[in-house]
Amino acid sequence: MLRCRIHWCARNTQHEALGGLSDKLRTMRKLILIKHAKPEIVPAIPSDQWRLGAEGRAACGPLSNKLKPFAPAAIHTSVEPKARETAELIGQALGVPVHSADNLHEHDRSNEPHMDTREFISLMALLFKEPDRQVLGLETANEAFTRFAGAVDKILATTIGDQAIVSHGTVIALFAQRRLKKDGFALWRQMGQPSFLVIDADNWSVIG
Repeated sequence: MLRCRIHWCARNTQHEALGGLSDKLRTMRKLILIKHAKPEIVPAIPSDQWRLGAEGRAACGPLSNKLKPFAPAAIHTSVEPKARETAELIGQALGVPVHSADNLHEHDRSNEPHMDTREFISLMALLFKEPDRQVLGLETANEAFTRFAGAVDKILATTIGDQAIVSHGTVIALFAQRRLKKDGFALWRQMGQPSFLVIDADNWSVIG
């Protein structure tokens, strides 16, 4: 089941996060995709400028505890404030370096006003259903995936060891849909703020 393969920060115990680490898990190269913690919603400004609220900052402590068993060598982050702040709090807790990277940002919706939740979800369903059509924002789903996947591949090609990336729900779901053969829209609906997905980067499979 998809749900049991996503590490929900509000529910999983440390034992679940460890997942019974085997010798194989210890030696495979892991990619940890992290959706940022909860921002403070300010309708008057674009969502790509939102910062973490008090609830989001508080959630980064438990998130760090759940990430600790996976021991990433470094954390790479989208330049958006809510992602960067999440990454910095995790990095401080884990004692690992944090690097900002281009092209890890969310599907570009910087031109869109703050929407009613029902309208937004309907448009997002269409985005996943018609990936070549610009139904929302300034990018198609395929354009956002190509940009994000290129950034992920560059990080993996230029680093050694396990890597964590703090990014955003839509691009993570698009990546999982294409690289991991998951239902992207369903995953997008299920991801919490924060949540994370651990991937075997050697063969593009989810570590359950």
